[in-house]
Amino acid sequence: MPPLRVNPWQYDAFRDEIRDIEAQESTREIEGAVRTILSAIGEDVNRQGLLRTPARVARALQELTAGYHVDPVRLINDAIFDVTYDEMVVVRDIDYWSLCEHHMLPFYGHCHVGYIPNGKVIGLSKIPRIVEMYARRLQIQERMTQEIADFLQEVLQPRGVAVVCEGIHLCAVMRGVKKANACMVTSAMLGVFKQSQATRSEFLANISREHLEH
Repeated sequence: MPPLRVNPWQYDAFRDEIRDIEAQESTREIEGAVRTILSAIGEDVNRQGLLRTPARVARALQELTAGYHVDPVRLINDAIFDVTYDEMVVVRDIDYWSLCEHHMLPFYGHCHVGYIPNGKVIGLSKIPRIVEMYARRLQIQERMTQEIADFLQEVLQPRGVAVVCEGIHLCAVMRGVKKANACMVTSAMLGVFKQSQATRSEFLANISREHLEH
């Protein structure tokens, strides 16, 4: 039986903003810090174009770091189901946006997730939301990739989990080495995906664009 393969671009609703955000009391502190930064780089914080910038930055940071305030139990919301299906499940090309913890500049790309059920599957919409939960934090791509894999392994106890993330990092595009076309690829393989070359190769084939085009 061929693996169940889903293209998440068909499910834009799954990429809604995470809404499980606790009230944050740090708005004034963030706004004050932004004013300090603007002044330190030589700007006039009282000029018209910057009057509302601190508040805008505070709201943006709260949205971009919303993953800290998500309750994983509510995120899953009992969407784990008993099944007899035991072939590979693959969800590919999940868009993500995150912030590099070293420079607080964005990195973004696609995440591909696969697992082999061991009596249970998770609702399709939950996998993109899990990716988003970990992406909306200060991150490094390597850790984010591993966290996604570990979380799915913990909640599903499948035969194995595979996660591959591709990322463009603006800290390497806009500054430093200034390599606009450099793409970072990270992977986390657990269980049968780590133990079996054949299983790992099947997953990698299923996330390959060349494979899907044929």
